[in-house]
Amino acid sequence: MSTKLTHVNEQGGLEMVDVGGKADTSRRAVFQSKVLLSEKTFKLLQKQALPKGDVLTTAKIAGIQAAKKTAELIPLCHPIFLKHIDLEFFPDPEEHSIRIQAEARSTGPTGVEMEALVAAQTAAMTIYDMCKAVQRDIRITDCCLLHKSGGRSGTYYRDGKAIDDSYETSDFFGPKGVTE
Repeated sequence: MSTKLTHVNEQGGLEMVDVGGKADTSRRAVFQSKVLLSEKTFKLLQKQALPKGDVLTTAKIAGIQAAKKTAELIPLCHPIFLKHIDLEFFPDPEEHSIRIQAEARSTGPTGVEMEALVAAQTAAMTIYDMCKAVQRDIRITDCCLLHKSGGRSGTYYRDGKAIDDSYETSDFFGPKGVTE
């Protein structure tokens, strides 16, 4: 990795990186965040019984919307055309947590890491917002890049490993209409 600051010009001022001479390549980035809940809040989320409604659907929409606005939020981030943005939620009943995995894809001269990051964090903040009526000490943790590919720097996997999809989501809500 280069030690030169890419957003600082020779006079020490800030500038947006010129990507005009870079080739378009297929880009992909995956970020994760985790939201730690109490057992009570986790069960309410699981039953879709929180006062503000469908938490995970709302968080997914919020993450997608935020990814599309990344360049408006991060001052020196290039506006890019996203070909794909998706969020998955991996509930962990033992930890009472929701792991969020956000993936962004594009073809262009610059990466999509910031878009995936903004999507994951916005989804986490949305979960917080929708659960705060029943719990104030919710924690957002473990935000990190899991995967990046495309561009000059090549492919990156966190800890050199492929992305971990070990959590199953299909049984999170259980059969429709089931309550405890």
